[in-house]
Amino acid sequence: MSSPTSTAVAMPECTTAVPDSNGYVPPSACNANYAFYPSWGWNLLFAALFAITTLAHIVQMFLYRKWFSWVVVMGSLWELFCFALRTLGARNQQQSAYVIASTLLFLLAPLWINAFVYMVVARLVHYLLPQERILGISPRWLAKIFVAADIVSFFVQAIGGAMLTNTEDHQVVIRGQNIYMGGIGIQLLFVVVFGVVTAVFFRRVQQKIASGSLVRSTAWVRPVVWVLCSVILLIVIRVIFRLVEFGGGASQSNPILTNEAYPLGLDALPMFIALLILNIVHPGLVLKGPESNLPKGWGRHAKGKSRNHRVRPLESSSSIEMGRA
Repeated sequence: MSSPTSTAVAMPECTTAVPDSNGYVPPSACNANYAFYPSWGWNLLFAALFAITTLAHIVQMFLYRKWFSWVVVMGSLWELFCFALRTLGARNQQQSAYVIASTLLFLLAPLWINAFVYMVVARLVHYLLPQERILGISPRWLAKIFVAADIVSFFVQAIGGAMLTNTEDHQVVIRGQNIYMGGIGIQLLFVVVFGVVTAVFFRRVQQKIASGSLVRSTAWVRPVVWVLCSVILLIVIRVIFRLVEFGGGASQSNPILTNEAYPLGLDALPMFIALLILNIVHPGLVLKGPESNLPKGWGRHAKGKSRNHRVRPLESSSSIEMGRA
């Protein structure tokens, strides 16, 4: 396996073992890259599953013409490349390059999915609740603040993840573990806060649907918001798993590090489900037309434009274009 859950920690005293046909040696050996025997079949299955959802997200990006969806495509691609490398590594376990590359991909891929959710909710607020703020924050700043936090978390986790791939210096691994945990701590904090933002937004939308005052079609609003809430929950599950995993220490005495079922079931599977349900109920079902995009200019001009803009109920995008002409 190619994540920190599978990278064997170098011991003060060890011996070089003779690899089997797939390159496996016991975790206590100096030339060990894995803390358990990685499964070729399971990694291949996940590679195939992520290939399917990646293709679907690419098609939907063009179908719905939501170009910001390249973010979720990147997340899905990272998962695909991760498991392609893990599959190769299962049959070539002495090739440390597979371990290092797939470890970083595995650790960082969910951050792309996280950023996509932030961007979608910000656009939903702009589209469905024009002129409104959530917890005092405008849609433009929702996207800015939370995506910026995601980027910071991305780089912190990348630094920690790179250090975790070091199998020669145990102290480097410990420092990498602490840095990575700090990064996912930042991620968890902002995901929880954003969960509150999403809940407040959903409550207001529900109120407007009940009163009949929502200015847009309500057909897919609830399913899309429920899917976004589910994705947030799946991300939280994955982040908590990683905190528990690394909180147990980077040694063979940590049972999570010696069983591939944990990262497959509590990281890979939740992220696949998140990508799959975003395929099934895509935000493009609600976000339609140019009005669903955030203003390009986020300065004073955009702010003034937002204040002077009023959305007229049941007005089609074609009539708006005719009026402009």
